Amino acid sequence: MTTFRYLTAGESHGPGLTVIVEGIPAGLELTEEYIEKQMSRRQKGYGSGGRMKIEKDRADLRSGVRHGITLGSPIAMWIENLDFVNWTEAMSAAPVGEEVDKKVHTRVVPGHADFPGALKYVQHDLRNVLERSSARETAARVAVASVARRLLEEFGISIHSRAVATGDEDGREVGTEDVDWGKVEASEVRASDPDADARFKAAIDKAKDDRTTIGGVFEVVAFGAPVGLGSHVQWDRKLDGRLARAMMSINAVKGVEIGTGFANTRRPGREVQDVIVPDPSDPRRFRQTSNHAGGIEGGMSNGQPIITNVAIKPIATMTKPLPSVDINTGEVVEAAYNRSDICQVARACPVGEAMMALVLVEAMLEKFGGDSLGEMSRNYTGYIESHQEFGRG
Repeated sequence: MTTFRYLTAGESHGPGLTVIVEGIPAGLELTEEYIEKQMSRRQKGYGSGGRMKIEKDRADLRSGVRHGITLGSPIAMWIENLDFVNWTEAMSAAPVGEEVDKKVHTRVVPGHADFPGALKYVQHDLRNVLERSSARETAARVAVASVARRLLEEFGISIHSRAVATGDEDGREVGTEDVDWGKVEASEVRASDPDADARFKAAIDKAKDDRTTIGGVFEVVAFGAPVGLGSHVQWDRKLDGRLARAMMSINAVKGVEIGTGFANTRRPGREVQDVIVPDPSDPRRFRQTSNHAGGIEGGMSNGQPIITNVAIKPIATMTKPLPSVDINTGEVVEAAYNRSDICQVARACPVGEAMMALVLVEAMLEKFGGDSLGEMSRNYTGYIESHQEFGRG
């Protein structure tokens, strides 16, 4: 079994983000341009804050790739923070004098990581918590996931995402199976139809005028995943559990649904279960007549599209701050304000795709892994061919 793992390091306004990825087989084509294309998608979105006008994310490959081909050794990447030039003293790793503006934060932002983080790590400067808890870290995850996505493409697996709700505006008029993903990419709010595009933008504009923020729901879909990723035999091997954990790790995410999970609770059983029928034209020899389960049954992929819906709360930082406290004095104050998005649903979509890719590539390497892409491909082909023995009567 091939083990896939990765680590990220770095602070929001520090010099940059460091990434190390291990477990990718040798022989995979991979370029910085491919990674940059995926990373640029995280920076787009109606209602984004000023930081995106500064950064132009690019991951420099430092090891594990030679002449555009992976070597099977650990892949190291470096993502420069262009905004660091404005923070060189405040975020210096070396000691600095008392005359330096350290940009100390002591006013708690309700809903942010700074309150529990300050008490847990005994930090009297909230910046020591918020720098790492910032969504800036997701740039590193998208870089890792770009490597994972490149490997998944070799096996016909593609991942897409769209916003299905922004604030109280719902945009599910178009079902997952009918989405034009090219139009979603062209939409600043990642809506799947023009009407939803206009309503989502209007909701964001209203939130901006009201000096508040709004959240929403985004959908992440993986097409082409084979049957049998994950397992029913232990709780921590279940694919839906691993996906839920991955999605919940995204900043501000507070809910995850597989398929039509919540709606299923309001329907009788005969309207929820996905009926299976013989189908010699399907590589699995069978097919489901619906996909309420979101492509996962018993903790294993069933060959259907894998669908997750992810609820993301409004961003904690607002231009009209909430009342709060000073973490050191206990004084009642106004919460701190740092530039931020009004709505992050569209920008969270590529991050959701990233987490889907990371979970699926881990499961693929567990099931079919080898030291080279050729070995992994042979393992995969043999497994898919074994399905032809079923359903012959």
